[in-house]
Amino acid sequence: MSKILIIEDEEAIAEVEKDYLELSGFEVIVKEDGNSGLEAALTEDVDVVVLDVMLPGLDGNEVCKRIRDEKNVPIIMVSAKKEDIDKIRGLGNGADDYMTKPFSPSELVARVKAHLAQFDRLTSSARLENDIIEIRGIKIDRTARRVFVDGEERSFTTKEFDLLAFLAEHPNHVYTKDELFKAIWDMESIGDIATVTVHIKKIREKIENDTSKPQYIETIWGVGYRFKQ
Repeated sequence: MSKILIIEDEEAIAEVEKDYLELSGFEVIVKEDGNSGLEAALTEDVDVVVLDVMLPGLDGNEVCKRIRDEKNVPIIMVSAKKEDIDKIRGLGNGADDYMTKPFSPSELVARVKAHLAQFDRLTSSARLENDIIEIRGIKIDRTARRVFVDGEERSFTTKEFDLLAFLAEHPNHVYTKDELFKAIWDMESIGDIATVTVHIKKIREKIENDTSKPQYIETIWGVGYRFKQ
């Protein structure tokens, strides 16, 4: 169950907002001043903050700024102030949304749900694990475009990385130089397959213990190369 923090000094407004949010399945905490609201925002595991601008103690803009300095949580500011400068100030302090009083409690619920859904999409994307290939001491992080050999990071050019990752993605598959050139450089070789040879040589220098006896990228004489699993 998502937890919503309402920081609102007008008791009647806070109660209506709380009732509508609870009817929509949310757990709700209400604080009536800026100081206690800020403490709750920083110590409670809340999913959205509904924050009034005019508050006793710390005002809403200062509370918003301090929350944003510490936590990445959706903040919806509410205020009777209708001037654009007030909205700009609130959004500039880190608020995600700004609602002008009076507003429908149903609209508040809809906006809370929208911000929760958007935040969940963003954090879910951020939580996705990196796409990693690991074969016999070599770790190829395709997401971060980094290569580690026995735990030590090695530096690769763009095409060296692309070529190594492509071969490692298809272990034990033999590719001709023409096929590799087309796959990595996205064009026909037009007699330029020496580019592949040079890149294979450079890659071997970075991943092989003995380039004269390669253990990873093998040369299949008369055909091309394969990555040995």
